Amino acid sequence: MKNHKTNAMRQLDAAGIEYDVKEYEVDENDLSGVHVAAQLGQPPEQVFKTLVLHGDKIGYFVCCLPVDQELDLKKVARASGNKHAEMIPMKDLLGVTGYIRGGCSPIGMKKKFPTFIDETCELFDEMAVSAGVRGMQIIINPQTLIKFTDATLADLTTY
Repeated sequence: MKNHKTNAMRQLDAAGIEYDVKEYEVDENDLSGVHVAAQLGQPPEQVFKTLVLHGDKIGYFVCCLPVDQELDLKKVARASGNKHAEMIPMKDLLGVTGYIRGGCSPIGMKKKFPTFIDETCELFDEMAVSAGVRGMQIIINPQTLIKFTDATLADLTTY
């Protein structure tokens, strides 16, 4: 993995954006984000998972939220301008994004999709998102990620 540049990293490099990379040991039996956060030694509220959804109005879109939180589909639909939104089937993830489960990054997908990031990211100076492969996370300033992905901040989680 050392010095392996992912598509997400290449895009950030090309844009001259500062970021760090943290590697972790992949456990095929536990791909959960909470496990990844523990491996990184990061609080789970600072490690964000990337979920891909499909809405009835805008088609595919991306949501990033803390790994210890659950997505609220009603809030997500409202925030994205959809009446209904649902997670895409896992079997479609690679074809739609170019990424696999556990390695889906909001940066560097096959196409640029509307992106929504949970507003709690603003509480931190840095956040972690997948680097585009299992075993690597990009550590980046939330404002930088928002600007680069042209994301909308929203309340995306259940309580």
